Amino acid sequence: MPFDDWYLTDDLTEYLARAGGFLRSRPDRHTVQLTVTENLRVRGGRHYGDAPPEFGVLEADGAVRAAFFRTPPNPLVVTSLTEEEADGLARRLAAAGRMLGGVNADRDTAAALAAAWERHTGAPSALYKRLRLYRLGEPAVPQPVPPGRARAAGAADRALMARWYAEFCAEVGEPAGRDPGHWADDRVERGDLLFWETPDGTRVSMAGTSPRVAGQIRVVAVYTPSELRGRGYAGAVTTAASRAARSSGADEVLLFTDLANPTSNSLYQRIGYRPVSDFAIYLFGDRNGPAPG
Repeated sequence: MPFDDWYLTDDLTEYLARAGGFLRSRPDRHTVQLTVTENLRVRGGRHYGDAPPEFGVLEADGAVRAAFFRTPPNPLVVTSLTEEEADGLARRLAAAGRMLGGVNADRDTAAALAAAWERHTGAPSALYKRLRLYRLGEPAVPQPVPPGRARAAGAADRALMARWYAEFCAEVGEPAGRDPGHWADDRVERGDLLFWETPDGTRVSMAGTSPRVAGQIRVVAVYTPSELRGRGYAGAVTTAASRAARSSGADEVLLFTDLANPTSNSLYQRIGYRPVSDFAIYLFGDRNGPAPG
């Protein structure tokens, strides 16, 4: 497949007109693409940083075969590719003078594109993180349930939300994708973050959800401060966030885990999540780590 079959654009409206139906055809596998483009559509092109987003679509025989986006300097996020398609994309982007810091994709696609980028640019690549995408099946409540309740975060929680978000990003080894204060403001506005609160009103854990797009919602930013772990708070708040997402009308409730963290992978399966697919992030050149797409 010729490398110039890739259509590149910086226009979100044009990108969604070309690739929107394709992305919605697999809302689980394309959850990151759907969520990020929805945030860009609603909140503007600088939602994830000062540099303009970049998009691309691969069409074959009148149908969309693949699509990517990038919010510089974050890694390229691309749908599944064959090795030939990955090679074509690497050549196309290298020829266009694009400087990629990494790739985030399903495991095989990420490996193929990393190898192709190294061939065409000479930039070394290294596996940074292995991820697993889960889908909620029949929800379960891990026992024992800690005392307390889940409640929606509000404006009075903004400072703690921002601080915990920054701590969460630091702990998972990723710079904050957005200013923590702005991230907290969005959560307050949308009402899509829950705290687990002990009977005396102490906030001990949090979990957020992404906007519903194409019937899917993803649970994000599950965080419990280190001194409060091992008491069931993360399981309780994640269960509450998952049930809220299902109750809001989501056809699919999803989440990603770091495969290097056996505790979280075990916890989410006890809650009722089942594996969908493995993903990977590769970094190109000298990089300390990606911000989340």
